[in-house]
Amino acid sequence: MSKKNLFTQVLLALFAFVVVVACSQTNTPTTTTSNTQNSPASTSEAIPIGIAVAQTSNVSLLGQEQVVGAKIAEQFFNQKGGVNGKPIKLIFQDTAGDEQGTINAFNTLITQNQVVGIVGPTLSQQAFAADPIAERAGVPVLGPSNTAKGIPQIGNYIARVSAPVAVVAPNAVEEALKINPKIKKVAVFFAQNDAFSKSETETFQKTIKDQNLELVTVQKFQTTDTDFQTQATNAMNLAPDLIIISGLAADGGNLIKQLRELGYKGLIIGGNGLNTSNMFPVCQKLCDGVLIAQAYSPELDNEINKAFRQAYLAQNKKEPPQFSAQAFSGVQVFVEALTALDKKTPIKSLSLADLRSKLNQEILAGTYETPLGKIAFDPEGEIKQEQFFVAQIKVEPDGKNTKFNFLK
Repeated sequence: MSKKNLFTQVLLALFAFVVVVACSQTNTPTTTTSNTQNSPASTSEAIPIGIAVAQTSNVSLLGQEQVVGAKIAEQFFNQKGGVNGKPIKLIFQDTAGDEQGTINAFNTLITQNQVVGIVGPTLSQQAFAADPIAERAGVPVLGPSNTAKGIPQIGNYIARVSAPVAVVAPNAVEEALKINPKIKKVAVFFAQNDAFSKSETETFQKTIKDQNLELVTVQKFQTTDTDFQTQATNAMNLAPDLIIISGLAADGGNLIKQLRELGYKGLIIGGNGLNTSNMFPVCQKLCDGVLIAQAYSPELDNEINKAFRQAYLAQNKKEPPQFSAQAFSGVQVFVEALTALDKKTPIKSLSLADLRSKLNQEILAGTYETPLGKIAFDPEGEIKQEQFFVAQIKVEPDGKNTKFNFLK
């Protein structure tokens, strides 16, 4: 889709879209079919797209943001006419935070809901368990936040709109060295029961070596842990200049809090699992100063991001996070690929199996102007993304207002 055509469509749809989103309910569904009332697209031929993310468990701090982004996308694209006049219908299945929940969600979406494709799951570890099910069934999957090494290689039907950790994470270390060029000693913490965190820490540790820094200790924990006194004390006894944490929002936030309470004054880098404002209530004012590499910036200057940002702000009264933007982009890729396919071969003339197969081919062939910027896919389904960022958490003096301050 050309930028000119996209700009015209966005201007025509934006006012009605923002009004609809601002007035919508924000309660998170668990297993639901989303409602697309007030849409100009016909509701008689809705195209089902599955959203399999964590709406419960400790992973829900991330999954809830993905639900919001997906629902904004549904309303936005249906307001623009859906897929050549046919609306999309998002079907949500809660994966919770484990592998079995994700397997159950994928099976339900594929066999019972008969979706054309799936956006999900939230964690890379869940993807390694459930994506092979979609691959065997010939159902295209777009991972919205699966950044571990090896995700696209699961199969021909598996792609992702989330840039791999090996591309994103080193940016945070480079930014830390700009802030404090005297950094020499680094301590690393990671959640050993999470596939993504294990993959991410490997990238961070390689980056430390590449920057000729000293890795003084590697401390392990579980995503379900709440007490980090032993690991924090062990690390602080070695006087690190920089601490890097790979975990999730709840455990990572608690670890940051306890490090600061024990007196650590140096820089902290949080991995992608900490990349959510839902972490702010966990570490509160002690979140201040944490650096996090980003694959999204609310300030990215293109028309689709302006529309997404305005809709998110109208509904949530805060800036959109990366996880919401990636979920929106996942839905967008499905909509635009379906639209392109329908123009070549009417969707209604295809069997479900043929539709899924041809849709997968169309996804990999396309180029998309999204809130993440311009993206495309290589033949394996790996995202090709041009722009990345680093943000630093800024807590106002009152300790109540917290935001991501983009440095790069």
